[in-house]
Amino acid sequence: METPLSHGPPRGYPSFRTPAALASAIRAAGWDACSTASNHTLDAGQRGVTTTLDALDRAGVRHAGSYRTRGAALRPTLLRAKGVKVAFLAYTALTNGQRIPHPRTLNMARAPRILRDARRARRAGADAVIVTLHWGAEYRHAPTSAQRSLARTLTRSRAVTAVVGQHVHVVQPIQWIHGKPVVFGEGNLLSNQTSACCPAGSQDGLIALLDLRVGTSGVRAVRVRYLPTYVRHPDFTIVHARGRSRARTIATAGRSRRVVPIR
Repeated sequence: METPLSHGPPRGYPSFRTPAALASAIRAAGWDACSTASNHTLDAGQRGVTTTLDALDRAGVRHAGSYRTRGAALRPTLLRAKGVKVAFLAYTALTNGQRIPHPRTLNMARAPRILRDARRARRAGADAVIVTLHWGAEYRHAPTSAQRSLARTLTRSRAVTAVVGQHVHVVQPIQWIHGKPVVFGEGNLLSNQTSACCPAGSQDGLIALLDLRVGTSGVRAVRVRYLPTYVRHPDFTIVHARGRSRARTIATAGRSRRVVPIR
């Protein structure tokens, strides 16, 4: 959820204002939670953060990445999938130079902070921790050295299960690092970008599907699948490929009780 939800007429680049009614559409489309940490989170300041979270709360959409209070920032967002408790953590590496009103307002993508939050989520009962990151260089399919460095640091920790990225508006690779999946960039799910303003690849996206295996030694990610998407213009229809493509599968060790698809 890259842009702030607010009241009043929509406003576009470089400072966005998105109708608050979009929150209900997100819920109607089937999403349980979304990240609110991006380089546009602060386009309307703290007020925009508050109106965004208010709209999502009214629609019943959970969220992570930006906050009204310090207490909320310290509480991990926990979701359940088939009995497995999954922590959903969200951060951004960029703010477009905008001032952060309060330390609690926005999660910045710094390794010590992320790892501290991941450990806190584990103490709160999370069986798995998914870290979402708004990072990278726009329109570049190749991850930057900063992305790769942060991915290596995070996946080295036992507290982190998987990393999923957005921001660059084109699809980036899916790789396994330290035995854990890193989806560097999912591209655009829904946007008005076309080759008229941006690379043609900005109409592409993917929905990553992480399969978690519950075993005697805990929960681990064992497979990533993905659903390729394409934003058709001018009617903004999201077209998806038939079937699901398998990005990569890794062998799993130990006996498992069940596999939990995280949708």
